[in-house]
Amino acid sequence: MNITSYFKKFLHSSESSGIILILCVVISLLIANSSFGETYQNVLDQKIGIDLFHLKFPLSIWINDGLMAIFFLLVGLEIKREIVEGELSSFKSASLPIVAALGGMIVPALIYFLFNHGTHYAKGWAIPMATDIAFSLAIISMLGKRVPLSIKIFLAALAIVDDLGAILVIAVFYTDQIHWDYLGWSALMVAILFAFNFFNFKKHIFYIIPGIFLWYYMHHSGIHATIAGVLLAFTIPTNISKTESSPLEKLERKLHLPVNFLIMPVFALANTNITFKDGMVDGLFSNFGFGIILGLFLGKIIGINLFSWIFIKLKISSLPDKSSWIQMMGAGLLAGIGFTMSIFIALLSFRDHPEIQDEAKFAILVASMISGFAGYSLLRYVGKKKAKIYHEK
Repeated sequence: MNITSYFKKFLHSSESSGIILILCVVISLLIANSSFGETYQNVLDQKIGIDLFHLKFPLSIWINDGLMAIFFLLVGLEIKREIVEGELSSFKSASLPIVAALGGMIVPALIYFLFNHGTHYAKGWAIPMATDIAFSLAIISMLGKRVPLSIKIFLAALAIVDDLGAILVIAVFYTDQIHWDYLGWSALMVAILFAFNFFNFKKHIFYIIPGIFLWYYMHHSGIHATIAGVLLAFTIPTNISKTESSPLEKLERKLHLPVNFLIMPVFALANTNITFKDGMVDGLFSNFGFGIILGLFLGKIIGINLFSWIFIKLKISSLPDKSSWIQMMGAGLLAGIGFTMSIFIALLSFRDHPEIQDEAKFAILVASMISGFAGYSLLRYVGKKKAKIYHEK
């Protein structure tokens, strides 16, 4: 096999993007804690763009609100395809990620509240509610065929609902002001997109241009702009034909490589530049640290699986195809990777207390690492065990 063949195999391997993402996390942490740390942060804080139409933002904002909207577009496309013709096409299967996400938000918030109610840390109750969709999907993708496709889709759908919930919480509880005029323009763009879908416009340009305006209006409304990617995805036309590729499937194929090998690595480099400081470790063993770590690590797995179990027992939902409860537990652990969205909520919660923000960042990093490692290890072990049983048969 020549170098070109190895390169093509690497690009199309499900594990490759996860490996690159983890490598970028390590690089970012090393830079942040080196002599280049301040320079690196200054680069991320550097404003770029044009003042016209208020489009001049720090580089980090362009990455987190701009590039990540494209990531959310891709994940939204995958979810819609599964709703129309795949694993989420029945009510029982489609309802499970929604109720699981609700459990995965409520229980972590309750755990945090139990540790911190009545203190000045109480306003951070939403910190452990969030799941970092980029990192959780990257970790599960590294497991390849050891995990059923249905579990990967379940986690993706759960993370989408979870992030939408986090965006709603931010809008209601942590946003100083919502600009309703921009929100109205956003609604108009969504209406136009759905009209194009209704009249069966198939060319991507009819969706991309209004989608850009949707992102602009959503960003200026005060609501996290990445939701624009999900809304756009759900307006792209698709079909149930196995012989003809739909506009949705064509766009999905075009986005895979740039998202996996450019957008996600850049996202990791920009968001894991956490500088370690004195006292951070001590903060892990405070009520504040316990609230975050136990909220993400235990709260997610308990909330997701408890709510899933209740609704499955009530026969409202059904377990993902060819999956087991232990794999659901693994998915619940991976959902405990809160990371960037949790950090974002922490920054909003304690915007006037940088020392508390640093403690929160470190606790989130530790909780996310524990959850990610535990979830990956559990799913890998179960996958190996199932493969061994299959070969013995």
